Amino acid sequence: MSSATWRNVFTYNKYTQIAARALRSSLKEEERVAAEKRGLTILRYQRWENGQGGQQTYLVPPVESDAPKKSAAV
Repeated sequence: MSSATWRNVFTYNKYTQIAARALRSSLKEEERVAAEKRGLTILRYQRWENGQGGQQTYLVPPVESDAPKKSAAV
């Protein structure tokens, strides 16, 4: 079987999704939970009219938490 046989069955995005899910499920509980949190995606969209962007709208609004946001600065 060729290494590219999966291409006949599903797309690359689906392949990476399956591989990521398999990897996450093989992790220990603490690491698995952290990896699943990193996998969440926030989608926003905005309507453009006459070359001007409108207000951005969340597809699924993020959950607000009282925890302080982490800074990328070291």
